[in-house]
Amino acid sequence: MLYPAYIHLGDEEHAHGVTIPDFPGCFSAADEWADLPRMIQEAAEVYFDGEDIPVPAPTSLEKLAANPDYQGGVWLLVDIDLAKLKVKARRVNITLSEKLLYEIDEYAEQNHMSRSGLLAQAADQFIHRKPLA
Repeated sequence: MLYPAYIHLGDEEHAHGVTIPDFPGCFSAADEWADLPRMIQEAAEVYFDGEDIPVPAPTSLEKLAANPDYQGGVWLLVDIDLAKLKVKARRVNITLSEKLLYEIDEYAEQNHMSRSGLLAQAADQFIHRKPLA
């Protein structure tokens, strides 16, 4: 999902600093511009690791750009892979047909996945319209 990241431009002696407004207190940095997406993904993964907090929807860039706290830098839209965020899991009870459950378990086993992992990945990809891996 695309999230806006505010970049505090670096120079020859300072790294580019990154603030992710939708994740308060989540910061990162990189010496090279090309490394920023990877470092932002890593920062998001650390930020949510084991936390019992919801992953917020991205704030519109228009709203953030009007905020006086974000002046003098530049914006970068970064595709953060939400499936890699290890937020605290919750147990749920669902009902499926026996045939579908069998197919889910077969597919999961063939692809070295758990049933829960497959269902979570499939739901995330369906919701965000990503092709199934």
